Amino acid sequence: MTEENKKENIKAELEGAAKTLLEADLLFKNSFFKGAVSRLYYSLLYSIRALLLIKGLEPKSHEGALRLFSLHFVKEGRFEAKTSHVFSKMMKYREEADYNPAYIFSKEDFVELRKEVGELSDEIMAYLKEKGYL
Repeated sequence: MTEENKKENIKAELEGAAKTLLEADLLFKNSFFKGAVSRLYYSLLYSIRALLLIKGLEPKSHEGALRLFSLHFVKEGRFEAKTSHVFSKMMKYREEADYNPAYIFSKEDFVELRKEVGELSDEIMAYLKEKGYL
């Protein structure tokens, strides 16, 4: 993968992250909390995938994205351990939102999760900018 390809792919992933974050907010405003939580997760996943691309890493699964993020960014000290916990938690909640009809998310749940996802996404954007990818 050339540097130009990396930059194009990073841009596409970040556009996906921004779009799904808007979708999450629209679903939330219309009281579709489960869908909103699911879209929050995907927004974060796209941001994580953009980050992984700077090292030429392209995960093939959700779990692969978590493992690669933890190994190449958390373990190496570039991101705090709590960041992988946020991603892991969002992965679990996305599964509940998408596959468990009995699971209920409240307005307050979404607001707290939105804050955590926003903080991690901001850290990722700052790191990408620092490394010259934005």
